[in-house]
Amino acid sequence: MNNDIDMLIEYLPFLVPLIVLQVGLAIFSAIHVIRHPHYRFGNQIMWLLIVVFIQFLGPLAYFTIGRGDRHDH
Repeated sequence: MNNDIDMLIEYLPFLVPLIVLQVGLAIFSAIHVIRHPHYRFGNQIMWLLIVVFIQFLGPLAYFTIGRGDRHDH
């Protein structure tokens, strides 16, 4: 048990920035989904669920294939 705690403490300086980056990316993506109503496919609820529950890959998928252009009306 003590060995696990030591390992966590050893990796903590690397984990904290990654966790902060992931949470920031999820928040930024969720705000973008809410503010922009146009998508290449799918709807707002679908993209919110993908962005929030599929860590890192969800926001990446939204910005690469899901986000619609501003000129789509």
